[in-house]
Amino acid sequence: MTTVDFDPGAAAASATEAILRDTLHGGERGVVVDSPPGAGKSTLVVRAALELAAAGRPLMVVAQTNAQVDDLVLRLAEKDPDLPVGRLHSSDADPYDRALDDLPQVRMSAKAADLNGLPVVVSTAAKWAHVTVDEPWRHAIVDEAYQMRSDSLLAVAGLFERALFVGDPGQLDPFSIVGGEQWAGLSYDPSASAVSTLLAHNPELPQHRLPVSWRLPASAAPLVSDAFYPYTPFRSGTGHDDRRLTFAVPSDGSGPDRVIDEAAASGWGLLELPARHTPRTDPEAVRAVAAVVRRLLDRGGAAVCERSPDATALTAGRIAVGTAHRDQAAAVRAALADLGVPGVTVDTANRLQGREYDVTVVLHPLSGRPDATAFHLETGRLCVLASRHRHACVVVCRAGVGDLLDDYPSAEPVRLGTLVKFPDGWEANHAVLAHLAEHRVAWRP
Repeated sequence: MTTVDFDPGAAAASATEAILRDTLHGGERGVVVDSPPGAGKSTLVVRAALELAAAGRPLMVVAQTNAQVDDLVLRLAEKDPDLPVGRLHSSDADPYDRALDDLPQVRMSAKAADLNGLPVVVSTAAKWAHVTVDEPWRHAIVDEAYQMRSDSLLAVAGLFERALFVGDPGQLDPFSIVGGEQWAGLSYDPSASAVSTLLAHNPELPQHRLPVSWRLPASAAPLVSDAFYPYTPFRSGTGHDDRRLTFAVPSDGSGPDRVIDEAAASGWGLLELPARHTPRTDPEAVRAVAAVVRRLLDRGGAAVCERSPDATALTAGRIAVGTAHRDQAAAVRAALADLGVPGVTVDTANRLQGREYDVTVVLHPLSGRPDATAFHLETGRLCVLASRHRHACVVVCRAGVGDLLDDYPSAEPVRLGTLVKFPDGWEANHAVLAHLAEHRVAWRP
């Protein structure tokens, strides 16, 4: 049997055309698109908005944060400098990115009435919830729809007739400051994601997926796809030879240098510290993370990829550190400051969603813990941390997490009517650890 080579560009283009066809010409009230990390979700949102506007169909765009809204407005202005765009913002003192002030085609206002007649108006779900209209928009695009709670969708559903919902089902669930146990299993659970509730009540809606990640390298896409997207698999848009990470300064033989070399060669590296129960801000692990970052910069890293065939320096702005908790991120920032390293992004998984870097260094959520709570086992958290990089990911973790997972199997109560999330955090963690074990560098600081 002849094997047909996979053409990532053709596969992505075919999926996009089918999505736009259903969005512009379909008869259903909604279209759902699942997008894996780095698959061009924002590109799809911008293209759909431009095509709807070109077809004379005014639309509203709903995003979840002000940063996402500003990013979409900037992308729209870049793609079509002649398209009038409205940026509906809050009445806060600094409500939007001031870069928008330099764009003459973008009109900003805290009042929706001031933006009437514009072909595209963009704002957050929270702001749209306070808008009333005499006649609804014909179309809406909901960005990051899996991170939107269903009560937020209900609050804006009367503003539009038809909608395109785009999001990543593998990322973190919608944030809620109160528990949702009292609603679990009910069809109107307000803490559930907008997409899951939408599909529960409208299973006939067209569902599409973007099949290619343009961010994740060929070394990462198979693991992330298998561990977190078993029912919606995807592939990398690049081959194993398309990206290279090299260093001008040779290894000094230390644990951080050896794991850097392993990650540069294979895409993954696990710097494993001795097993121990530690405080959440484990000082040794924090210093190990900082040491890896310091050595990445000291060794004069350079990256080559399909975007830039000429080597590009691996600078601080192209590196990120991911943690589970804010106090861990603060501890890493302090450790980096002690080593004289400014400019590296250090943040939690929640805040790193949607962002990409050449190299990431991750403090494993279960490192040094005596237990495995639902928070630390959440599939989306590990998925975000493992899917921000274009070249390599280094994970810093204490030994013994596999035994910890076996000692704490998933024991969450099962409630009638709830969707069982698969894979669960226990299974996803085991899959990632099994892969990382092949790239392990044991180190005793």
